[in-house]
Amino acid sequence: MTDPSQSPGSLSIACQQVLQQDASVFSIQWMDLPSQLATGLTPELLLQKYLDHIRRFTGTLVRPVQLGRAVEFRFWHSRKCLLRFDASEADGTSLALRIDGGLLVQQAFCRQGELVFSCEPKDGLVRVGLQLSDYCPLLLGSRTPSLVHKWFYRLTQAAIHKVVTVRFLTRLYRERAGQDACCRVVRVRVREGDPL
Repeated sequence: MTDPSQSPGSLSIACQQVLQQDASVFSIQWMDLPSQLATGLTPELLLQKYLDHIRRFTGTLVRPVQLGRAVEFRFWHSRKCLLRFDASEADGTSLALRIDGGLLVQQAFCRQGELVFSCEPKDGLVRVGLQLSDYCPLLLGSRTPSLVHKWFYRLTQAAIHKVVTVRFLTRLYRERAGQDACCRVVRVRVREGDPL
């Protein structure tokens, strides 16, 4: 796994999004916070802040709703569920939300994949990250997507997911380090696949 380099006075957000050989999506973004800036940060708090960020970022076009252990991303004020997740138990450093259906998932693979929030201590730092894995988007059409489907997904949902996640990590960093704190995005290579 490649670590992003740190520059003085700024923080790097590592990012990779790929379409894997089985036509599922892998996406990861993380930042290494100095431990003093990560005080009190847990995977559960990270999830709550992410859901608040989705509400603000989309102007309520996407509305996260918590139903016990489940989380649904609903379209606007309707009951139409774009993505549904079922939360598993947190282990102290990570919290996994298993994909459990929704309009944006291929029907045959609607219970495959997960979104993981993590806060892992690492050499005096805390690695704060989000990882989406084994996700089969409806926009890809099938396990053998055409070039048109790949490009359409890449230019729409994949691009939106990357922007939302990077801006979320940037916002989190600035909440803790001050509004003038700088971030830069660096590409990393964690898994093999076609870049999205």
